[in-house]
Amino acid sequence: MQNLLVAEDLRREYDGALALDGVSLSVERGEVFALIGPNGAGKTTLVRALTGTTEPDGGRASVLGSPPAEVDRSRIALLPQSFSPPRRLTARELLEYYAGLYDDSRPVGEVLAEVGMADDADTWYEKLSGGQQRRVCVGTALVNDPEVLFLDEPTTGIDPAGRRDLRTLIARLAAGGTTVFLTTHDMAEAERLADRVGLLADGRLVEVGSPSELVREHGGESRLIVETDAGTDALAGSGYRVSADDRRLVVHGIRPREIGEAVAALERAGIEYESLTWTESGLEDVYLALAGERDAETHARNPLAETGGAR
Repeated sequence: MQNLLVAEDLRREYDGALALDGVSLSVERGEVFALIGPNGAGKTTLVRALTGTTEPDGGRASVLGSPPAEVDRSRIALLPQSFSPPRRLTARELLEYYAGLYDDSRPVGEVLAEVGMADDADTWYEKLSGGQQRRVCVGTALVNDPEVLFLDEPTTGIDPAGRRDLRTLIARLAAGGTTVFLTTHDMAEAERLADRVGLLADGRLVEVGSPSELVREHGGESRLIVETDAGTDALAGSGYRVSADDRRLVVHGIRPREIGEAVAALERAGIEYESLTWTESGLEDVYLALAGERDAETHARNPLAETGGAR
């Protein structure tokens, strides 16, 4: 597969604080790559470095085989996190304006339909809801039919139905060969959409892998949570690994097919409970585990360090 996005040891400093501290990654054609991380981790700075709107202090990047600032702009598109187009234009007029910036653009009506705005195409932007405005903004990034699409928090402010529609659209674009690089705070979004996920923390890329790989390696075990006053001694000798936490008995390592057997063990032990909840680890657990480890490492090196310098 061809790597369309490449970063090698990218470094960027703002006012003495490292926003990017040696970031290296590559993204293949047709891949959806999701970048997650805390606020101030450097996600937006990395997007800017890859799109040529920020010049790194060290390292190199390439997009479609060229330095980002030299790429034909008709081949890429960027939807920034903060984007405020003229408010006294209709959705249709806005897309027509951005389509007019390119020699060869997609039909505006087609794009409006694709982002779910066909019925409100002639409404002024300022009269649209926040979610509808974000849909229009996504549309402005699609009018040139980009080969590489950068989306910085694309579903911010969009209702659940709209998020679902945009996730479906992103998946369809990737299936058609578009390379998608997105940042998000929505772990469910990253888990559903991304072929691979990268966790950026304190300016460094802590881990990269498919959602399933990351969950398997860092997410921890599935568990059965029992709301009860019983302590861990109640299941002593049962063979289960058990911990207790504030009226909760947690039975670790329980797979779905083993739930019935675990419930039978509770009953044999005479444990009375109010509720049972089975939980499986997800990308959010990975995020909390890895980001927490990174914070601990940072403060171990410098107990006075603060993590607000990256952007």
